[in-house]
Amino acid sequence: MILSMTIQLEFPPEILKELYYHRYNHLAPLVQRRMDALWLKAHGLPHAQIAELVGVTDNTLREYFELYQHGGLAKLKELNYYRPQSQLTAHVVSLEAYFRENPPASIKEAQHQVEIITGVQRSETQVREFLKKNSISVVDGSG
Repeated sequence: MILSMTIQLEFPPEILKELYYHRYNHLAPLVQRRMDALWLKAHGLPHAQIAELVGVTDNTLREYFELYQHGGLAKLKELNYYRPQSQLTAHVVSLEAYFRENPPASIKEAQHQVEIITGVQRSETQVREFLKKNSISVVDGSG
């Protein structure tokens, strides 16, 4: 067991083996960085040196240690990226039904209808992407 001043972490041999593997072979660079930090911690490096070598702040390093402490390697592998949701998401079903019954002749027309139906104002580009994502075609082919 390796001790720190504030967080005690254990690294059994099977965990060390997995840390070593994932610090180079995991698909997500964030997970690789987390594994690298824990690998260095397991080998007794001081926190300041680990943070410098891994390229993170002291607070981020502490977060990595707490993730491991509370959920093991599985928690270190979790990726919880912030993905904002469009206001149009709440209207997908009604807009899809409307546009299937009344295919827009242009993106400009679709943009206008989206605003009338939902009260949400979006650019032509955003409406085009919304229609494309939901497989709704525009008559003139510009969508």
